[in-house]
Amino acid sequence: MAAAVNSAFLRHYIHSLSQTPHRLKKRMLATWTPDQELNQVRQRSGADMKRKLKWFDLIALGVGGMLGVGVFVTTGPVALHVTGPAVFLSYIIAGISALLSSLCYTEFSVHISAAGGAFSYLRLTFGEFVGYFAGANIIMEYVLSNAAVARSFTEYLCVAFGEKEANAWRVEVHGLLKGYNMLDFPAVALILLITLCLCHSTKESSTLNLIMTVFHVIFFGFIIGCGMYKGSANNLVKPGGLAPFGAKGVLDGAAIVYFSYIGYDSASTLAEEIQNPTKSLPIGIVGSVIITSALYCLMALSLSLMVPYDQISEKAAFSIAFQRIGWKWASNLIGGGASLGIVASLLVAMLGQARYLCAIGRARLVPFWLAKVHPSTGTPLNATLFLGLCTASIALFTELYIVIEMISIGTLMVFYLVANATIYRRYVMVSKHPPSRVLLFLVFLSCSAIGFSLSWKLNQQWWGLSFFSASTIFIIALFHYKVPSHHSSEEWLVPLMPWPAAISIFLNVFLMTTLKMLSFQRFGIWSCLITLFYVMYGVHSTYKAEEMEMNNRVGEVTNVNSTLQPNKLDIQVL
Repeated sequence: MAAAVNSAFLRHYIHSLSQTPHRLKKRMLATWTPDQELNQVRQRSGADMKRKLKWFDLIALGVGGMLGVGVFVTTGPVALHVTGPAVFLSYIIAGISALLSSLCYTEFSVHISAAGGAFSYLRLTFGEFVGYFAGANIIMEYVLSNAAVARSFTEYLCVAFGEKEANAWRVEVHGLLKGYNMLDFPAVALILLITLCLCHSTKESSTLNLIMTVFHVIFFGFIIGCGMYKGSANNLVKPGGLAPFGAKGVLDGAAIVYFSYIGYDSASTLAEEIQNPTKSLPIGIVGSVIITSALYCLMALSLSLMVPYDQISEKAAFSIAFQRIGWKWASNLIGGGASLGIVASLLVAMLGQARYLCAIGRARLVPFWLAKVHPSTGTPLNATLFLGLCTASIALFTELYIVIEMISIGTLMVFYLVANATIYRRYVMVSKHPPSRVLLFLVFLSCSAIGFSLSWKLNQQWWGLSFFSASTIFIIALFHYKVPSHHSSEEWLVPLMPWPAAISIFLNVFLMTTLKMLSFQRFGIWSCLITLFYVMYGVHSTYKAEEMEMNNRVGEVTNVNSTLQPNKLDIQVL
């Protein structure tokens, strides 16, 4: 019996694969309307998520999600190997790019208040495959970054308890490859604990995050104040000057520390759980990016003031810096505070990753059981548990340096796509301009950004930099003049369009090209794998789901018509 069932399933699957070209043609560019996304698609999860969050919850979640990741994880290695004391300038550049991207996210989240974030925005704008590609990259970036951050938690907790070696609480396994041979059980325990907390309730998790974030901001103020007080301006210029690796090092550093800004986009995934999303989302998303950017820059500056850049520790940089200025008591305090901040950032990031996977499950691009919302807790229970286990597995083995640039390239690619989608939506779907004109502008803008970036990368060719800078400004100005934006909506919109979104596109392309070739190779492999999954599973699943829903709608219409139509016997009696 089982053999017959398996044989029938195999034949059915082979038949589906034979229909792949037809189904790809029908599904790859298929889009949904915002109304369908907010009603028809959302209902697939069964129970609704509970709207309990307010604007201050959103700011706390955004700030809590970002603080603790960047400063405590990336500042040390970037300052030591890439930028020197100018690491704070890298944070400024990355912060400007993140702010522009956050404006694009905000416009979408106000008009499409769905849990899918960038996945939903791109699926509604550019079609199913682009949305799926972005969603898969977002989940990859979240899982890898959460695993890396959890391992940093162990390092700072070691310092808090007076350990001198950052790997003191890890177990070395001989025979495994370097970078995968230090097993981190405290990181695994932390991830599993947060996973269980998130399964219980979003509101209680948000309240816990709010408390931790308040303490964390005060803690940041303590570090900044002490760093400014005990630091010396001489450390900014000795040895080697403010930027010993040159302007190229500062910009390369900006691409790497962009990892620090993962977190604000998770606020957009909570759109289904926010009271009054139209007003709360702009305040929460943009406000959290501004606050975090300011704190990041001041923290990085205080570290550069405390010790010369060539003495900054690659691991637990702030704790070791305080040890070197003679404040061992502060070093232990910072280890504990950093650990608390990392817990808060993990809480928010793992909250967001489950909502992304839930939305992708609703679209039937992954197994549908991942989309289910638990009726009593109002949380995506299956998605939370599944991603929690994946994150814990990676955190057990994998060192930070292996995943950090892979995370940055995925983040930059998604933000690049969202900025493109913002322009397309505003000028084609809202202002009703011809799509060809807008797409041509986006292609020319991206080509100009690539030209500038390659000129910078290839020994900084100044003639190329000048030409592509001027052409970028000309392209944006011409589009602004020739293709006006018309809108009658009273809801929040990105101001001064298309400039913020266009500059975001330019910066994301530029920052991507500063990453190492290995990042692109790993990204290429990942892209091939997720595309293969879409061709082998996703497109067939969505095609069948859409076909079933259309048949159901036809059946409902037929039933209604037959009910409304009197039969002949009734007419004769009358």
